[in-house]
Amino acid sequence: MSDPAAHFNLFLLPNFLDVVECATLKAELAEAPTTQAPVYIEGTEGVIHETVRKTTSLHPADETFTGVHERLLAQKAALEKHFSLQLHDCERPQFLRYEKGDFFVRHQDGNTHQLDFDHLRIRRISIVVFLNDFSAEPEASCYSGGLLQFYDQQETYGLPGETGLLVAFTADTMHEVSPVTSGDRFTIISWFR
Repeated sequence: MSDPAAHFNLFLLPNFLDVVECATLKAELAEAPTTQAPVYIEGTEGVIHETVRKTTSLHPADETFTGVHERLLAQKAALEKHFSLQLHDCERPQFLRYEKGDFFVRHQDGNTHQLDFDHLRIRRISIVVFLNDFSAEPEASCYSGGLLQFYDQQETYGLPGETGLLVAFTADTMHEVSPVTSGDRFTIISWFR
């Protein structure tokens, strides 16, 4: 595999948030209210399906949502250029914690008629921002496992997170979060439409 980021047309922006901003966010998230993260499955009742997605949604202060949302919107032009798309707006960001054993099976986020939910079909670009580092071995403040895996007919690529890294990809890209094996994996996710 020559360049997996190019193969999957990934937009990578290191230090989208700096180390201090990530540490401050993680400290706020540690005290924030939580809920189980939803997943939308056609023909099923409810939105909690722990055999498909097991992770925790964190709910920081409104100012935190607004600040991150504005920072994401500021990337709109760069994303439009990279993906050769006209984008309109960005969904309210979600803050997630994947603990040991948490995962999200292989899926697409949007931009496909296979999805039964209108709010998913109109998603064009998926965004993931990592708030802490991946480590192959257990290490303080890092997580192991929890790779952001990309798939197509030719290749599979596991992207290890790094503090402050923003990765964007087309919403119809098949991807998953492999099970976390140690530590807590903190991310922010959103979608441009």
